[in-house]
Amino acid sequence: MTHWQTLSDQHAAVTERKITDLFKASDRESDFTAQAGDMYFDYSKTNIDAATRETLLALARDAQVEARREEMFSGVHINETEDRAVLHTALRNLDGDAVMVDGENVMPAIHDTLAAMRSFATEVRSGSYTDVINIGIGGSDLGPAMAVRALAPYHDGPRCHFVSNVDGADIADTLRGLNAKTTLVIVASKTFTTIETMTNARTARAWMTDHGGDPQKQFAALSTAQDKTADFGIDPSRVFGFEDWVGGRYSVWGPIGLSLMIAIGPKAFDAFLRGAQAMDVHFRAADLQENLPVLLALVGIWHNQIGGHATRAVLPYDERLGLLPNYLQQLEMESNGKGVLRSGADSPRHTGPVVWGAAGTNGQHAFYQLIHQGTRVIPCEFLLAAEGHEPELAHHHQLLVANCLAQSKALMQGRSLEEATKIAATKGFTGPDLDRQARHRVFPGNRPSTTLLYPKLDPFTLGQIIALYEHRVFVEGIILDIISFDQWGVELGKELATSLQPVVEGTKDASEEDGSTAALIDYIRRHGT
Repeated sequence: MTHWQTLSDQHAAVTERKITDLFKASDRESDFTAQAGDMYFDYSKTNIDAATRETLLALARDAQVEARREEMFSGVHINETEDRAVLHTALRNLDGDAVMVDGENVMPAIHDTLAAMRSFATEVRSGSYTDVINIGIGGSDLGPAMAVRALAPYHDGPRCHFVSNVDGADIADTLRGLNAKTTLVIVASKTFTTIETMTNARTARAWMTDHGGDPQKQFAALSTAQDKTADFGIDPSRVFGFEDWVGGRYSVWGPIGLSLMIAIGPKAFDAFLRGAQAMDVHFRAADLQENLPVLLALVGIWHNQIGGHATRAVLPYDERLGLLPNYLQQLEMESNGKGVLRSGADSPRHTGPVVWGAAGTNGQHAFYQLIHQGTRVIPCEFLLAAEGHEPELAHHHQLLVANCLAQSKALMQGRSLEEATKIAATKGFTGPDLDRQARHRVFPGNRPSTTLLYPKLDPFTLGQIIALYEHRVFVEGIILDIISFDQWGVELGKELATSLQPVVEGTKDASEEDGSTAALIDYIRRHGT
């Protein structure tokens, strides 16, 4: 019997078991938690018991997670469809050993680039710039935008803005009110060909020229295509490149993080890198049953592939982590949203879940109704800091903490019909109406959640959190036997958009398009300008 079948059988045997019953064992609250430094992960509010955990760990060992992990860190080409190493971890290897890729130690070049970034960021921060615009999309936008917002208390540099959507509203709204003479524009595109990014970059360049700025002095690029950046008019000293073994959604640690470095300064950015490095060390050294990325991945496997729960809610009770669900949505869904195994065969099971969420407490007044009383079980992942950044508003943070802990407790505990009946009775309901009203107040409970606690959201901690989720995605991908580091699923839409553009512009006939597309284009032509 395979571990997958054993897990399926174990799940079938406990579907009616209450999570609360598992706490009758006096040590559950300690046995089903783990720590990495000051970061504390609680997965006790799931229906995973000791036997199931052992099977999950055996599944990870059989998938050779430990060996594959070392291949990644050592520069093996684990991105097999593109024949590339996967070495975003090297970008935060501030004082580690050499990292070899195809016989070459890549660390000297990484440290040189980081030094150049520090020098440039210091120049920008000490100059006359008031604003920085990062133009990118996908990983060139989501990572730095999320991190800049998360670390707002540490901002002591120019204001940072982010433009990603090719919808003209995005760049128009961003440019409105800015001073073209004191604005730095960073164009983030590895190939310098990404159509959305380059369209926005050209618009920003025209705006700067028209309003008295100097694009030659006020543009920088994050790209490896120095010929194209030169053609665009960007000084080579303002171009910061990175290798093809750094994927877009894993790239915030290097040049793509330049806007973050400018916002918080090189020293705080180094702390951000060291937080990720600390999680790397934990991931490589900790036993699997004490390993946060491994445990987070195994909980995800249990809920998604075994339990059949198709979605996962990420719920940071930290307003400044409001973009974290968006960031993790790309990280997980672009990495593990595959239907094909490494061998090329079809996957025998579902792979990545749908990841979504929002910051608490806002989400409580938006979608928690469905989480608590809907017909589908949605595993939840709560994140919470022990301390906020506003000591003068400590009562706000205490209320935030109470709400976060209450939500995970309510999901697990629920409310019985008997309890709901007593509540409805106190409101004056009687007879048949009492039963009807009570049923609307029943909470099924027995809904799983995990909680990740950390002392305070500072640069070091944010680095830990991001690296934790990166490694979680890696472990899930290894167990599912898929390649987590390519993204062929984004290609077809890009290709079709390129072919459709002349049709939309009216320079090519729509007769060759399918009936639906042709009709939609006809409507747009008739009603557009």
